[in-house]
Amino acid sequence: MGSDKVIQIKNLNVFYKNHKKSPLSKDRKVHVLKGVDLDVYEGEILGLAGESGCGKSTLAKAIVGMNKDFTGEIIQKYQDAQMVFQDPYSSLNPSKKIGWLLAEPLKVDKTKKWTKEEIDAKVKEIIKAIGLTENMLGRYPDQLSGGQRQRVSIGVALMRSPKVLIADEPVSALDVTIQAQILELLQNLHKEYGITILFISHDLRVIYQICDHVAVMRGGIIEEYGAPKEVYKNPKCDYTKELLVSAGIK
Repeated sequence: MGSDKVIQIKNLNVFYKNHKKSPLSKDRKVHVLKGVDLDVYEGEILGLAGESGCGKSTLAKAIVGMNKDFTGEIIQKYQDAQMVFQDPYSSLNPSKKIGWLLAEPLKVDKTKKWTKEEIDAKVKEIIKAIGLTENMLGRYPDQLSGGQRQRVSIGVALMRSPKVLIADEPVSALDVTIQAQILELLQNLHKEYGITILFISHDLRVIYQICDHVAVMRGGIIEEYGAPKEVYKNPKCDYTKELLVSAGIK
């Protein structure tokens, strides 16, 4: 892990439109992230923990530009962060074959003109890197298992060789055995490609297993930050203690 910051988040406030309007409510926006400060260091795996609805995914979407309604700063050393979503079936076009899904990011790449030979070579490199075989390139997503589909989603994110990968609950929809395999894959890719990973999860056990640092989020605020061993052994805030107890760690 390096000392350079690949992402610096300063006083980030994100707002959503209030879709639950009552006759008494005005067109107020919901304040989702509230003055978030967070640094992501080059080459690390940073865990972002917290219960559902605390703002984890909102932060991820702001980083990759999917949510632009915010104030504050998001400073990125590299502008190529790619996202892996929780449900690979909804993020993969079911009408396209795996080979097409992997090749598409290069076909639409506006920063470089890729030849067919280069695209084919990259597809073969990535299908091997994610632990699948070339004969799967001709299959459709519904012909793969859930774990295989998540591997393809990770592969799609890797096609343009990003320096930063944001994994939003990438194993929560999988059974325990497959979870372990996907976590091992992410760790291997982290080492092989030197990629920085922002790993979002409500599972503190998983974060302890693979992350260099953990940021605990509650209600759109970072409550606690540090190395997992330190945070888990000596949590400073009650919320972290509650999460640890519910996870059976404390």
